[in-house]
Amino acid sequence: MQRGVYFDAWFPRQHCYHPSLPPRRLRMVDDLVDYRATVLVWASLGGGSLSLPYLEQEAFGEIDARARFYGFVNDSEFIAECHKHEIKVFGIVFEAQGWEFPVELSDDETSILALNELRDVGKRDWIGLRQFSQDRYPKLWKPFDHYFPGGLVNSDGQQVVDLIEECCSRDIDQVALHAQWVECPDREHRCFYMDRNNPVWREYLKAVIRIQIDAGVDGVQLDEAELPMGSFQYGGCFCKDCMKGFRRYLLELDGSGLDSTERGDLADVDLATFHYGDWLQQRGFDFKVDRESTPLFGLYYRYQCAAIRRHFNELATYAREYGRSQGREVLVSGNFFNVDPQYLALADDVDIVITEMRNTTYRQPEWFRYVAAFAGDKDVLVVENPYGGVVPELVDKLHRGRGHDLLRLSLFEGAAFGANMTAPYGAWMGATIQDSFYAPHEVVSEVQSFLADHDDLFSKESWNSVAVVFSVESTRALISRQDRSDNIRNARDESIEVPYRVVTSALARSAVPFDVVIFPDGVTADDRVHADHLRRYRTLVLPSCEYLTPGQAEALRDYLDMGGCCVVVGGVGDNLPQEVQDTLSKHPNTRQGAMTSITSLLPLGRQVLVDADCGVNIQRLADGAAAVHLVNYAYDEEQDTVTPAVDVDVVVQLDRPRSLATAYGSDGSLQRLATQVDGTRHSLRLPVLGVYTIVVLADGDRGATSDGGGPTVVA
Repeated sequence: MQRGVYFDAWFPRQHCYHPSLPPRRLRMVDDLVDYRATVLVWASLGGGSLSLPYLEQEAFGEIDARARFYGFVNDSEFIAECHKHEIKVFGIVFEAQGWEFPVELSDDETSILALNELRDVGKRDWIGLRQFSQDRYPKLWKPFDHYFPGGLVNSDGQQVVDLIEECCSRDIDQVALHAQWVECPDREHRCFYMDRNNPVWREYLKAVIRIQIDAGVDGVQLDEAELPMGSFQYGGCFCKDCMKGFRRYLLELDGSGLDSTERGDLADVDLATFHYGDWLQQRGFDFKVDRESTPLFGLYYRYQCAAIRRHFNELATYAREYGRSQGREVLVSGNFFNVDPQYLALADDVDIVITEMRNTTYRQPEWFRYVAAFAGDKDVLVVENPYGGVVPELVDKLHRGRGHDLLRLSLFEGAAFGANMTAPYGAWMGATIQDSFYAPHEVVSEVQSFLADHDDLFSKESWNSVAVVFSVESTRALISRQDRSDNIRNARDESIEVPYRVVTSALARSAVPFDVVIFPDGVTADDRVHADHLRRYRTLVLPSCEYLTPGQAEALRDYLDMGGCCVVVGGVGDNLPQEVQDTLSKHPNTRQGAMTSITSLLPLGRQVLVDADCGVNIQRLADGAAAVHLVNYAYDEEQDTVTPAVDVDVVVQLDRPRSLATAYGSDGSLQRLATQVDGTRHSLRLPVLGVYTIVVLADGDRGATSDGGGPTVVA
């Protein structure tokens, strides 16, 4: 498993200013070695969305003697230092951001006296992408045509003279949109929301990628990978290239794949001249209120999904090809924010799945199980999000010397449920809180050391006998409504019920280990579901899977015919012919379940029984052993500690009997456990369950040792 670090390294008690990350120091590398880090995300060279010359200064700029005295280095030097310790560094491409900053200059404009944080000196002006593309500061920066000989030409064949005006996203009234989640409200800077559908912006991003690779990055991370779909929250995007693209998309459909409502809406439309924004305004829609019920929204959503897939692939391919032209293999990832289904089609183009969580809480095993399903056989690195969750509260606790067990839970939970929860190192706290997330060094080092020392106890495969189906098309509209808010608040409307979320939450809180199986819609992402993917599960839970592709229905039927058990909650395949629905719903191996009734969801019984308030996941290890991961959620607020559970009885059903059980505690304890085996049923007693314990059930001794030699045998 990768051990990632969320390495913004922003300063404490100051804004986390995008796009430029603070200067790096050699001491940071020492910390990363203590953290047993293997990869850094959001880590380097973000300044391209201010200008390319500024990015080059980040990468290769001269460091003066005073800064060298304290070990400051430029980014290319920092990357080289990380490589000495086999730590991979991802350059961060802030794709959605186009910046302008207030600046104070010397009278001859040869020196920057203040930038962003002003001090009332010199000559006041603005500096950023707009000024770079207009060669406004020839004494400070190389000219635009140094990077783009002959300039850049837009889709109308016009020479570009202002990158922001040309490439920003726009609402239906053609107002330029801002990336509000990174603008600090008490500062004058401006961040425009850029649009990757514009070919000019893609060419600019390729230049950013070139400089990052020249500086030695191991990987390129394309942040805001859904660009420009994130602009939906602000009423966009209706820029010229989105309107041209949607028109082409409709023409290529040529009426196929439309439902009756869409056909009616387009019946009298001349697609050769169609402009979606004008058409909506004529009908009284603004794409801000009741967006999901806006005419043709489903088609527009599918068009944008296809566009992000195409353009993300273009940039990912370019990064790899440019890296190879420089004699190197460069990794690619993105930011798959909350791993929403719109990112499914992008997963093929990345080497590692990197994502934020929309809502960071103290207990979310069901979310990690979904993330693990999304990533499949790829490594997945998760970072916390300061908006709409517990991060500000946790940071405050840590500042006061509290919350250490909550931090441990946060980091261990991801590993237990199939992902790597990255360690924070000056991590982002949003645009309103003047602070960054530095966790206590000794606690992070302790957690990371346990994960590194027990790396062989983690696997991307599970032994879980239950799986829950996430049907993309069945849940898309409900999740969109439940999560409708901007990404500063990240609010969730709990009055809207999403059956999939209710079911997985109920299972997780009842200590039921489960996998998630994603059923794509077959349009925005390819449908690759086959019966072979399902047959390993004894029970398959289908919460309100009203939409199925024909291939998914066939896979389910084959699974049932092979003896699998389907538990249907709500509808199943309602979009398909009645005879297909009946084949599934009336099959002798199909059961009806209720969302929060564990008994009805598990008609074949539980795979695991445990008498503690914990989360459970069973990972299949390389040697065939089963690692039962137990996360103890019994946090006591008053005592500020996770209360250890004593004499915890655990029963685990596996495919066949295992003769030995060994418990690895995150506190460093190691114990051999007496196990009663009855067929495939394993019963054992865990003397103490601290924050996190891994119980390994194996055919023989896996070489576990304690300080005194062999493991302690517990009768």
